[in-house]
Amino acid sequence: MANKRRGEVSLQLGSGCYTLCLTLGALAELEDAFGVQDLLALAERFSTGRLSSRDLLAILAVALRGGGHDVSDADVAALPLHDGIEPVAAAIADLLVATFGAAAPSPNPPQPQGL
Repeated sequence: MANKRRGEVSLQLGSGCYTLCLTLGALAELEDAFGVQDLLALAERFSTGRLSSRDLLAILAVALRGGGHDVSDADVAALPLHDGIEPVAAAIADLLVATFGAAAPSPNPPQPQGL
Protein backbone atom coordinates (compact mmCIF):
# COMPACT_ATOMS: atom_id res chain seq x y z
CA MET A 1 0.00 0.00 0.00
CA ALA A 2 1.44 3.33 -1.08
CA ASN A 3 1.97 6.02 1.56
CA LYS A 4 1.24 9.39 -0.09
CA ARG A 5 2.90 11.26 2.79
CA ARG A 6 6.18 9.62 1.81
CA GLY A 7 5.67 10.46 -1.88
CA GLU A 8 4.62 6.95 -2.84
CA VAL A 9 2.20 6.15 -5.65
CA SER A 10 0.49 2.83 -6.44
CA LEU A 11 0.47 1.29 -9.91
CA GLN A 12 -1.56 -1.74 -10.95
CA LEU A 13 0.05 -3.69 -13.81
CA GLY A 14 -1.52 -6.98 -14.74
CA SER A 15 -2.22 -8.90 -11.55
CA GLY A 16 0.45 -7.04 -9.57
CA CYS A 17 0.21 -3.86 -7.53
CA TYR A 18 3.44 -1.90 -7.27
CA THR A 19 4.63 0.97 -5.10
CA LEU A 20 6.54 3.75 -6.87
CA CYS A 21 8.77 6.19 -4.99
CA LEU A 22 11.48 8.60 -6.07
CA THR A 23 13.98 8.33 -3.23
CA LEU A 24 17.17 10.38 -3.16
CA GLY A 25 18.99 7.43 -4.72
CA ALA A 26 16.32 7.14 -7.41
CA LEU A 27 16.63 10.84 -8.19
CA ALA A 28 20.41 10.49 -8.47
CA GLU A 29 19.87 7.61 -10.91
CA LEU A 30 17.55 9.80 -12.97
CA GLU A 31 20.04 12.69 -13.01
CA ASP A 32 22.59 10.28 -14.44
CA ALA A 33 20.14 8.69 -16.89
CA PHE A 34 19.00 12.05 -18.27
CA GLY A 35 22.45 13.64 -18.18
CA VAL A 36 21.50 16.58 -15.99
CA GLN A 37 23.55 18.24 -13.28
CA ASP A 38 21.01 18.78 -10.51
CA LEU A 39 17.43 18.41 -9.27
CA LEU A 40 16.34 21.72 -10.77
CA ALA A 41 17.45 20.58 -14.22
CA LEU A 42 15.66 17.28 -13.66
CA ALA A 43 12.45 19.06 -12.63
CA GLU A 44 12.71 21.34 -15.67
CA ARG A 45 13.19 18.28 -17.90
CA PHE A 46 9.96 16.76 -16.57
CA SER A 47 7.96 19.99 -16.48
CA THR A 48 7.31 19.91 -20.21
CA GLY A 49 5.00 16.91 -19.80
CA ARG A 50 6.58 15.43 -22.93
CA LEU A 51 8.18 12.10 -22.15
CA SER A 52 9.27 9.36 -24.52
CA SER A 53 8.63 5.70 -23.87
CA ARG A 54 12.34 5.46 -22.94
CA ASP A 55 11.79 8.25 -20.39
CA LEU A 56 8.79 6.45 -18.92
CA LEU A 57 10.78 3.23 -18.71
CA ALA A 58 13.70 4.93 -16.94
CA ILE A 59 11.43 6.72 -14.45
CA LEU A 60 9.36 3.60 -13.83
CA ALA A 61 12.42 1.44 -13.23
CA VAL A 62 14.04 3.74 -10.68
CA ALA A 63 10.67 4.48 -9.03
CA LEU A 64 9.98 0.76 -8.61
CA ARG A 65 13.41 0.26 -7.05
CA GLY A 66 12.77 3.32 -4.85
CA GLY A 67 9.48 1.72 -3.84
CA GLY A 68 11.30 -1.38 -2.61
CA HIS A 69 10.97 -3.68 -5.63
CA ASP A 70 14.07 -5.62 -6.65
CA VAL A 71 13.75 -5.24 -10.43
CA SER A 72 16.14 -4.65 -13.28
CA ASP A 73 15.50 -2.36 -16.23
CA ALA A 74 14.89 -5.49 -18.33
CA ASP A 75 12.30 -6.74 -15.79
CA VAL A 76 10.49 -3.41 -15.98
CA ALA A 77 10.56 -3.39 -19.79
CA ALA A 78 8.84 -6.80 -19.75
CA LEU A 79 5.97 -5.78 -17.42
CA PRO A 80 2.56 -6.32 -19.02
CA LEU A 81 0.59 -3.32 -20.28
CA HIS A 82 -2.81 -5.01 -20.54
CA ASP A 83 -4.54 -1.69 -19.83
CA GLY A 84 -2.29 0.30 -22.18
CA ILE A 85 0.23 2.99 -21.35
CA GLU A 86 -2.25 5.41 -19.72
CA PRO A 87 -2.12 3.92 -16.17
CA VAL A 88 1.70 4.03 -16.26
CA ALA A 89 1.78 7.62 -17.56
CA ALA A 90 -0.81 8.73 -14.98
CA ALA A 91 1.08 7.07 -12.10
CA ILE A 92 4.35 8.67 -13.22
CA ALA A 93 2.65 12.08 -13.49
CA ASP A 94 1.30 11.64 -9.94
CA LEU A 95 4.75 10.56 -8.77
CA LEU A 96 6.43 13.60 -10.33
CA VAL A 97 3.90 15.91 -8.68
CA ALA A 98 4.41 14.14 -5.33
CA THR A 99 8.19 14.51 -5.68
CA PHE A 100 8.62 17.96 -7.23
CA GLY A 101 5.31 19.64 -6.37
CA ALA A 102 2.49 20.72 -8.62
CA ALA A 103 4.39 23.71 -10.01
CA ALA A 104 7.18 21.68 -11.61
CA PRO A 105 5.68 18.77 -13.57
CA SER A 106 2.50 19.07 -15.55
CA PRO A 107 -0.50 17.70 -13.62
CA ASN A 108 -1.64 16.05 -16.86
CA PRO A 109 -0.22 12.59 -17.56
CA PRO A 110 2.84 12.82 -19.80
CA GLN A 111 2.20 11.81 -23.38
CA PRO A 112 4.58 9.02 -24.42
CA GLN A 113 6.70 9.78 -27.47
CA GLY A 114 8.05 7.25 -29.93
CA LEU A 115 5.49 4.47 -29.48
